[in-house]
Amino acid sequence: MERLNPVDAARQFVATYFPTCAGAILAGSTLRGEATETSDLDVVVFDSNLMNAYRESLIAFEWPIEVFVHNFSSYKEYFKSDCKRARPSLPRMVSEGLILIDNGKMEGIKREAQTLLKHGPEEWTQEDIQLKRYFITDVLDDFIGNRDRAEDLFIANALAELVSEFVLRTNRKWVGTSKWLLRSIRQFDENWTNEFVAVFDTFYRTGEKEQVVHFVEKTLEPYGGRLFEGFALGKSEQ
Repeated sequence: MERLNPVDAARQFVATYFPTCAGAILAGSTLRGEATETSDLDVVVFDSNLMNAYRESLIAFEWPIEVFVHNFSSYKEYFKSDCKRARPSLPRMVSEGLILIDNGKMEGIKREAQTLLKHGPEEWTQEDIQLKRYFITDVLDDFIGNRDRAEDLFIANALAELVSEFVLRTNRKWVGTSKWLLRSIRQFDENWTNEFVAVFDTFYRTGEKEQVVHFVEKTLEPYGGRLFEGFALGKSEQ
């Protein structure tokens, strides 16, 4: 027997577990046509009687389901905190999601999420950029000088994340984690992303570092390049 399609399963899940909720939205890869065998359903529920927001994972109607439960105050706090860290998980789910139940507020909340996403994250200051240039330089030097292959893998991972974040945030674009980080840089600049993937893939396959080093230095160049000498943090003026 085949399991229910994602929308029907989500509707039944909400009707069974949250019968008195004021609104519900289905989000995630199943809606975007990107589902895999291990994909779950992401369901955002709005319940005006709820005291505190929470998140829960469970299996229902033969689907793994992650449910994010909010009242009409808590979601605003999560919108704000997500945007502050430049990783708009909840706004993105709400913006892209399919309304399952609506008491009249869901369209307004979706527009609120869409406005936040369109505005982009807070602009980095020059101090932010200097700090990130220094961190990237530090990790890049570790990468160049290290001779332990196992350590190289972890250093390369850190370097890839820092450089991706740098490109996105200096251009006031949202960041993400895991696959969402790749999707974010690809959406911003596909050519840069293709080069990014190619140079790191070469390193992971062959251990050759030169292409990665050149790519990172080229990315930093418009902002002043590497930064080490003269950088200070927390130093008070005498």
